[in-house]
Amino acid sequence: MMAVSAPADVDSQHRKPPVQRWWERSRRRTPGTVAALTWLIGLMTVISALLRGRHHRFEDLASLVGRPVAKQTTATATALLIALGLLLMYLASGLRRRKRRAWRAAIVVTALVALSHLAAKLNIVGVVLSLLLIIVLVIAREQFYALGDPTTRWYALRVTIELMLVGVVLGMVGLAVNSGSILGEPSLWQQFQHVIDGFVGVEGPLKFRTDLVDDIVGYSMAAMGLLVLFVGSYLFLRSAQPRAVLTTGDEERLRALLENHGARDSLGYFALRRDKSVVWSPSGKSAVTFRVDAGVALASGDPIGDPEAWPGAIEEFLDLAARHAWVPAVIGGSEQGATVYRRHGLDALELGDEAIVEASAFSLDGRPMRGVRQAVKRVERAGYDVQVRRARDLSDGEMNELVTVASAWRGGAVERGFSMALSRLGDPSDGECVVATAHQDGRLRGLLHFVPWGPDGLSLDLMRRDRAADNGLNELLIVRLIEAARDELGVRRVSLNFAAFRSALERGERIGAGPVLRLWRKLLVFLSRWWQIESLYRFNVKFRPDWQPRFLSFPSTRDLPRIAFAALEAEAFFVRPRRLQRMLRRDG
Repeated sequence: MMAVSAPADVDSQHRKPPVQRWWERSRRRTPGTVAALTWLIGLMTVISALLRGRHHRFEDLASLVGRPVAKQTTATATALLIALGLLLMYLASGLRRRKRRAWRAAIVVTALVALSHLAAKLNIVGVVLSLLLIIVLVIAREQFYALGDPTTRWYALRVTIELMLVGVVLGMVGLAVNSGSILGEPSLWQQFQHVIDGFVGVEGPLKFRTDLVDDIVGYSMAAMGLLVLFVGSYLFLRSAQPRAVLTTGDEERLRALLENHGARDSLGYFALRRDKSVVWSPSGKSAVTFRVDAGVALASGDPIGDPEAWPGAIEEFLDLAARHAWVPAVIGGSEQGATVYRRHGLDALELGDEAIVEASAFSLDGRPMRGVRQAVKRVERAGYDVQVRRARDLSDGEMNELVTVASAWRGGAVERGFSMALSRLGDPSDGECVVATAHQDGRLRGLLHFVPWGPDGLSLDLMRRDRAADNGLNELLIVRLIEAARDELGVRRVSLNFAAFRSALERGERIGAGPVLRLWRKLLVFLSRWWQIESLYRFNVKFRPDWQPRFLSFPSTRDLPRIAFAALEAEAFFVRPRRLQRMLRRDG
């Protein structure tokens, strides 16, 4: 993969005094340092609770209330310290992202850890480390300012209560199923008390005939208790995940920017998706569109508008992400866009290449185009006819038919696309879009939908075909579209599909490719069984396009798994169950 770097002479950081640069770097690293310390102390807390040689020290606390409860008190203290240690390790992630709620929770949890160590007379190291962490948290309090989800606080409490009720019901059902293994005839209250005690890792009043059943019931209840703890903590601490909606006013302003600057980026028109939010530069001459998934503020393509105003829009985008503890990322940016984002602290990796065909130079002549030429002639002989028109020139009946068949021909249950798809067809505001349709004996068999790319370009949005149609239909549609674009529509360039990791696929099959590159290519070919990686590259290369690289911009390598998950969800390659979507995305 190729990294993009910015020239040193344009980076304002190099013009600052060394002391100021050192101080700013230190402040940026503070949350990460505090998070690492919190995670380490959490791990040490868990280990100290699990060390069998130290369990007897909990009995000193039990002596205050009598020796008969020593065993139960030991189990309670052990479970409490394990839960607190695990919770500290979880809070470390929120601290690294500067979450204010994570900071408050870390103060409380660390204080409880210190009190538990002190009350149980554990070694003084645990107490000292806990107090040290509290001091560090207090000193660095100004670094933790990120807002949480404003709707989550009471929602987290509600979900926690609901999960506890579910856990109680499951626990009672489990005891009923194993009633034959219970000694004696315990009352319903004793069974309920056993379930509640199991939530916090305490040995309940019931006795079982075998240790196996006792362990299964106990571990099940403890696991349910941990689930309740961490789900509640996650919902309480999670970043805001608002529903992205592009307002009518913002859409009009974006269209005005695209009229003047839309020719810069083939993905610019996709900023008009109505499931995106937008932030504007202070001058209003540039904007960044994005949506939030899995705690990632995911933008697509380059900023819209005047490149001189891009830094202002990018700074607003990054500031908004920092205020809400979102991980900022940009998918599908051009080399120019990735370079500007690089100057604002985001690294870049090459994702693949966009296939762009120059309409004026396109021809079916020559040996390299033999395959496409033969496919086109074969499909035409089968009686296929292609029409290329602006969307505004289609009748309502024709457009309704396109919408219906496009949905019927869709491969999945949901419309895929985010960065390179408009995901709407037939909207009256998209009259400048271009539609290519193929009919056979009066029956619609395939369609292409292109969005404007400035005044003289088109960018592929949608490609659908009847699965029973002849092979080569897509080639015929693209060829006739390019010819009509050149001769009738005044279009000089057409952007086709995006080929992910194209350079790796191409270089990996060359003679002399190294073992790492060949292995990477084999992995991509294997993944192509589920995602159209190699097939899209093979299809695009038929048309002899120019390749334009596209990049992923991201703040840190450790954020890549989260960003990858968010991108897959945004592109609808991964779709959460609707119940879970409603749980995690609330309108407030």
